[in-house]
Amino acid sequence: QVQLEESGGGLVQPGGSLSLSCAASRSFFTIQTMGWYRQTPGKERDLVASITVGGSTNYAESVKGRFTISRDNTRNTVSLQMNTLTPDDTAVYVCASGGATGNYWGQGSPVTVSS
Repeated sequence: QVQLEESGGGLVQPGGSLSLSCAASRSFFTIQTMGWYRQTPGKERDLVASITVGGSTNYAESVKGRFTISRDNTRNTVSLQMNTLTPDDTAVYVCASGGATGNYWGQGSPVTVSS
């Protein structure tokens, strides 16, 4: 069964940094676009960043210059480095995978930015 497992979430002060990681348990990773979404209660889940198999990236305007997405196709992992965090970045960050194999979602990793 396809599985995406996030890690690295937690509590961080405004202006701080945090790194999230997502591990894929299946070989689909190397042929799928990977991404991070974030969701807060009462709001729609929105794309934070995505990265194609070829390494092309896409970022939400709100995180450009602060967040960096990367992938390691040998380890089947995708990471999200988050810098200069603000309270508005507080959300559950969800790893996602999309492509011909199908669309998959992780369980999410909570990130709280607060003093």
